[in-house]
Amino acid sequence: MPELTPAHIGILERLVAQGFTPVAFPLYASAIGVRRGLFAALLMPAGDAALKVMGDPCYVVGSNLAVRTRRKGREVFVWKDKTIEVTPELLEELAQFSADLAVVMAA
Repeated sequence: MPELTPAHIGILERLVAQGFTPVAFPLYASAIGVRRGLFAALLMPAGDAALKVMGDPCYVVGSNLAVRTRRKGREVFVWKDKTIEVTPELLEELAQFSADLAVVMAA
């Protein structure tokens, strides 16, 4: 876990106030995980006063981050042998998660 400044902690407190929960993802021990519902994102310090999202927010399978990909012509979220079909509803929830995360982090 990276060392956090008071400004980083303030961002995390605002995220918690908006329903995000800090979580640890063992495969990404150097990042700060935040989760809300079925989705999560990995955050890293960006200087002393900001956090940035590593990659794209992900669907969570168990306690792991699934990758969004295409299989047999369909979009799916995949973690090892588990596959979840990407539905319009999941895409809408993912978009809302991403938008809410961006708003809080920009404040």
